[in-house]
Amino acid sequence: MIKKVEESFGGRIRRLREAKGLSLDVLSHDTGYTVDFLKEIEEGKIAPPVAVVLQLGRVLKIDMDQLQENRNKEASKQRTKSHKKRVASYAYAPLTTPGEEKHLRAYRVTIDPETEHKGVEYHHEGEEFIYVLYGGLTIQVGQNTSTLKKGECISFDSSLSHKLSNPTREKAELLVVIYVP
Repeated sequence: MIKKVEESFGGRIRRLREAKGLSLDVLSHDTGYTVDFLKEIEEGKIAPPVAVVLQLGRVLKIDMDQLQENRNKEASKQRTKSHKKRVASYAYAPLTTPGEEKHLRAYRVTIDPETEHKGVEYHHEGEEFIYVLYGGLTIQVGQNTSTLKKGECISFDSSLSHKLSNPTREKAELLVVIYVP
């Protein structure tokens, strides 16, 4: 018996883009998303937020049902995969119980003094909230950089590239809450 292999969401995007004769550069220009971000979608590294799916559908001029098929299943798998990557990192201590259907996850994150945080899932759909418990934090979200100290917080669209670093001489401890649709 021959088993049909399901095409991934990113694979459907790539197939539909190629069928229209569009390069990643053209799709990037037409959607406003970076080539790297679109590559991550096509390679199945991230499940894009609904707004990105809608924009891709408009630019590719396709029926949204073509894009949404199995999206929820893939998003659930991606949430679990991302959680496992974070927990495997020395810096992330989970504060919530894992589960494929959980959309909200909390972590205690530690960053050594005067170091840049090792990137773990820096591109993911959803929202992120960071509260500084101890020490200090410099965070770059897209082109914007903010410096936070103990008791300060920031929230942002986590599909934007973001990098954390600890500019202080003491260990930084953060409460990081991630919502992934």
